[in-house]
Amino acid sequence: MGSHKKNTNQLIYFGVDCKKRPLGMLIEKRIPKRYIFNKVKYDLLRVLLFSVAFHLLKHFFSEHLPHVPFQLPAILGTSISLLLAFRLNQSYDRWWEARKVWGAIVNDSRSLVLQLKAFIKDDFLHLEEGNILLRRMAYRQIAWCYCLGQSLRGLEPVSQVQEEHLPAEDLRFIKGQSNKPYALLMRHMVDLKYLHQQEAINAFQQVQLDNTLVRLCDSMGKAERIKGTVFPVTYSLFVHFFIYLFLVVLSLALVETIGIYEIPVLMLIASTFFLLEKTSKHLQEPFRNKPTDTSVTAIARTIEINIKQVLQESDVPQPLAPEEFYIM
Repeated sequence: MGSHKKNTNQLIYFGVDCKKRPLGMLIEKRIPKRYIFNKVKYDLLRVLLFSVAFHLLKHFFSEHLPHVPFQLPAILGTSISLLLAFRLNQSYDRWWEARKVWGAIVNDSRSLVLQLKAFIKDDFLHLEEGNILLRRMAYRQIAWCYCLGQSLRGLEPVSQVQEEHLPAEDLRFIKGQSNKPYALLMRHMVDLKYLHQQEAINAFQQVQLDNTLVRLCDSMGKAERIKGTVFPVTYSLFVHFFIYLFLVVLSLALVETIGIYEIPVLMLIASTFFLLEKTSKHLQEPFRNKPTDTSVTAIARTIEINIKQVLQESDVPQPLAPEEFYIM
C-alpha cells in the first residue's frame, strides 16, 4: 500500500473532485466581513426598501399613518428574542451532538487499530498474510472515515478510490451497496471472522473488536440521524415572519420620532436579528457542507495521521491547514 496522495489547494479524497468542495468549521476571529454581510444582505435590502417607503409615506401622507406606541414593538422584540434564543439553543445542541459523534469516531478508530495490533498473535502478524491483513483493516478504517464524512455532506462518498487505500475486492463489493460506509464495516467483519478462524485472535479478543465495530456503526447511525432529521420548517418560517413584522412595526414607531435617522437605526437593529437567525439556521445543519459545519475532513485527516503512526508508516501526512476562514 502506497501513500495517500493529497493536495491542500484542491483536495481529492477518494476521487471526490473539489468542484463541489468539502467545506468545514469556521475559525474564530478570522471570519471576513464580506462573509457575514453576504448572509444578510438580501434581508437588509428588503428592510431598507420598506424603511425608505415608510419615511416617504410619513413625509407626504403623515396624517394617514397610524400612531404606533413604542410598547408594541418592545413587546414584539422581546417575544422574538425569546424565540431566537430557543432556536439558537436547539441548533447548537444539534451541532454539538454532531461534534461529539465524531469525537467518538476518533476514539474508536484509534482503538480499533490499537486492538488489532495488540491482539493479533505475533506468529500470525509476522507472516506476510497477517501483516497485509492488519494494514488492510487499518487503511480501510481511514477510508471509512473519509467516506462517511463525504456521504454526510451529500458529496460522492466513493469515486475512483485510490488503490493504495482499498483493495480491489473491497471496491467491487461496495460498488453494489447504497450505503458505502456501512459496506466498509461489513468488510471489517469479514476480516475479523477470518482472524478468529485462523486462531490469530481468541474469542474474547474477537468480542472486544466486535464491540469497537458496533460503536463505530452506532456513531455512523447517530450522524445519519442528525443529517436526516429536518429542523421544523414551520418554526423557521414563523420566526422569519415575526422578525419582519417586528421591523415593520418598529419602523412605523421610529419614523414618527427620529425621522430620517429611522433608516440607519432600523438597519442596525435588523442586522442583529437576521444574523442571529442565520447563525441558528446554519448550526442546525452540522453536515450541510458549509463553512459552519463539523470539520469532518480535518478530523478524518487526524485519524489517518494517528493510524499511520501506529503502523509506523513513513508517508504520514500533515494536518489540514485552514482554508481562508474555515477548516474542512
